[in-house]
Amino acid sequence: MSAAAVRRPFKANWGARIGWVLLALYCVYATWSLDFSWARFVSGLDNGARFLGAMFPPEFTRWRMLVDNLIETLEIAVIASAFGVAFSLPIGLVAARNLMPTWATWPARTLIAICRSFHPVIFAILFVKAVGFGPLAGIITLVFASIGFIGKLFAEAIEEISLKPVEACRAAGAPFMSVIFMAVLPQVLNRFIGFATYQFDANLRNSTMVGIVGAGGIGGTLFAAFQRFDYDFLAAILLSIIALVMLGEYLASIVKAVFND
Repeated sequence: MSAAAVRRPFKANWGARIGWVLLALYCVYATWSLDFSWARFVSGLDNGARFLGAMFPPEFTRWRMLVDNLIETLEIAVIASAFGVAFSLPIGLVAARNLMPTWATWPARTLIAICRSFHPVIFAILFVKAVGFGPLAGIITLVFASIGFIGKLFAEAIEEISLKPVEACRAAGAPFMSVIFMAVLPQVLNRFIGFATYQFDANLRNSTMVGIVGAGGIGGTLFAAFQRFDYDFLAAILLSIIALVMLGEYLASIVKAVFND
């Protein structure tokens, strides 16, 4: 039997094994340096049980306040998603390197990178400082977040298209916008609808979060309930947010079904 025939089919990868061991050692070191302990974990479970006990039953007597805040949260998410998607289309198109020259793609990609550089809460703090407390800061925050996410994915989707329809349109003398509408958008429309509906879902969740720093929505009420130790009302807010997110997911599925059929 030759040497090739007796060669082990699953040869040990010592480099990978050493890497896993180093990763495990680092996790142990990081846990130790961050002062984690089993006693602290057990104590946290006890505190968590008492916290959950204080949250039930949820208190829905202030339902008018809940409804008003949920409507404001939904409005922030819808407006921010509409403007974010509208701005992301041209920015993502300009950022596509297979269609645009380098001098055009770099500024667009720099803008997308800036929009993706910070968490929405950090953007919300900046815009609350700039335009004051309220929904406007939340809307601007989520528009930036939408551009960072959809713009990047849209540019990458365009870069993966087949260029044969594009070249055929150009050879037929079609102007630039006709090339975009006839040869580019049909190839990426379904993916773009998917990106947009996902971003709407993300904006719906983020619009509840940016309110914690004063950018409108139900997040401000949530934070106030925490500060007042009003845990039964806090449970009502959390259940309302879950219902709102589930409603958004249902609406997103309807939109995708309309465009995909």
